[in-house]
Amino acid sequence: MTDTLAHPDIEQVLISSDAVQARVDELGALITGAYAGRAPILIGVLKGAVVFMTDLVRAIHLPVELDFMAVSSYGNSTETSGIVRITKDLDATIEGRDVLLVEDIVDSGMTLKYLRQYLERRDPASLRICTLLDKQVVRKADVTVEYTGFQIPDRFVVGYGLDYAERYRNLPYIGILKKSVYGG
Repeated sequence: MTDTLAHPDIEQVLISSDAVQARVDELGALITGAYAGRAPILIGVLKGAVVFMTDLVRAIHLPVELDFMAVSSYGNSTETSGIVRITKDLDATIEGRDVLLVEDIVDSGMTLKYLRQYLERRDPASLRICTLLDKQVVRKADVTVEYTGFQIPDRFVVGYGLDYAERYRNLPYIGILKKSVYGG
């Protein structure tokens, strides 16, 4: 697969679609090994993690269950507001279950810290986090991420599920969005 025909709003393709797929396969193998003999429930954080989680679940060779949560902390901004609202809660019960929370990107860490604490109150057997992208340079909250796809610079990225104002989610790669698009 080639990413030479990048979207005109993309300044630079940061991670090619081939690199993304290879890393998702590696993460799937790591998770398969870590949960051997168990059937974890993967909880995707909507909407951004849906593309990543769809590919990730196909790379995990175990029986798994899927559920989703939706949270809001960005709106149409490029920075988190710091206020986390749950707009869709789980359908499944996670008490006594092995839970893998799947996120598209960790930047400030505030949303994941909130979600970890929220889910831990439901008494899972274990709770781990898997993220496709990690922007450690802007971390404001201490949160442990057990599985990380890529460390990235502090740039506003879109593609492979990540959006700006609900656009660009369908790009097959991770790209840096031109500042002229969002007024940054």
